[in-house]
Amino acid sequence: MLSIHSTSVELEGVPTEIMVQGFADRILVLVTQLGKVGNLIQASIPSTTPLLSADLDEDSTNGLPAPPAAIQLTPLLGGASSEHLQTLHSLYAAQIATIIWVEEAKKMVVNRRSVVVGIALHRDADERNTFHGVMNHLYRLV
Repeated sequence: MLSIHSTSVELEGVPTEIMVQGFADRILVLVTQLGKVGNLIQASIPSTTPLLSADLDEDSTNGLPAPPAAIQLTPLLGGASSEHLQTLHSLYAAQIATIIWVEEAKKMVVNRRSVVVGIALHRDADERNTFHGVMNHLYRLV
């Protein structure tokens, strides 16, 4: 089980907090540049769904594991103000959950828990660089 891990980094000139906390039945990941929880999305997949790590996935050009097609995203709290932001938040939730699941599988964790992701980001930042920065720092936490 994961304990509480957190970091504060500067991404694209914006202070960013990333926190990971494990619970018995799920894992909570918060990514905020606004000092609040933001949009909460739960990611889950069946335990029988195979996962590929980025180093095994030949199609991966960015070093990140591809989210499985069977992933289910469920909005829990809040919502994005536009379709673009909703898609971006879903991308964050799917990628963060996949990283958590792949890293837990490497540690031989059998019980695949749901991952709840809270996202509150500035809209002015470079989306691609912020995304990759968050994922790189998440790897360091897990």
